[in-house]
Amino acid sequence: MANEMEQKLAEFESKLKELQGQQTKDQISIVAFSGDLDKMLAAMIIATGARAYDTEVKIFFTFWATAMLRDPKKTGKGKDFMSKMFGFMLPKGSTNLKLSKMNMCGMGTSMLKGLMKKKRVASLEELLATAAEMGVEINICEMSMDLMGFKREEMIDYPNLKYVGVGSYLADAIESRVQLFI
Repeated sequence: MANEMEQKLAEFESKLKELQGQQTKDQISIVAFSGDLDKMLAAMIIATGARAYDTEVKIFFTFWATAMLRDPKKTGKGKDFMSKMFGFMLPKGSTNLKLSKMNMCGMGTSMLKGLMKKKRVASLEELLATAAEMGVEINICEMSMDLMGFKREEMIDYPNLKYVGVGSYLADAIESRVQLFI
């Protein structure tokens, strides 16, 4: 009987250790894939809102969203022809993003920005500054940067910015209570 109890206790402890290893953190992992203004606003509103609730937030910027993190005042050196073309065709920074719907040759974007200002809704630039102050971590996909020809020296100055691969995102996502794809 004692031997059976010891065996059951050992099984219980083993299962408990396994479950403890699978526990998630109070963390949200967001994949920012889109380079559209409205979608990036949503990502930053969710990120700053979660930080206000003391939830750790990590945003993985990949593909088209990486353009938002380009600093309009900076340039990258040593680019090939394709990299220069991507750099020319894609928006340079958060102020140049367009709406995903009803952009109307930029008129929709201007209308939304004007309405946000009138209603005292924080701009994307203000949300990005707030996210930095609150400790939101921004991770930029190195593969996406390489594909689009973006260089580290042309990205924004941000206190919690890292250049990572997809493995870093996956490790964060596994530990997170919430994962979002925007």
